[in-house]
Amino acid sequence: MAITKKHEGNKLILALSGRLDTATSPLLQKELEFDAVKEIVLDFTELAYVSSAGLRVLLMGEKAAKAKGGAQTLVGVSAEIMEIFKMTGFADILTIQ
Repeated sequence: MAITKKHEGNKLILALSGRLDTATSPLLQKELEFDAVKEIVLDFTELAYVSSAGLRVLLMGEKAAKAKGGAQTLVGVSAEIMEIFKMTGFADILTIQ
């Protein structure tokens, strides 16, 4: 998985490509440990797959953002990944546009 970062004021945009799985989820987890931004946007346009390890990191990011008074938003989610979110109940937990 590759992560491309872009800052826009108090917003951090992370564009993910490849697979978010057991091997790559620690990379995203490290990127989600932020203090200087209020909003984080995860662009899934080029993401092909999310495993349970990836779901765990997304949930941790969502909780951390809310605890800091911020927000985590997912954009560009494919139909395949959205199906995973729906089947696991994450579609009701995560903010997805």
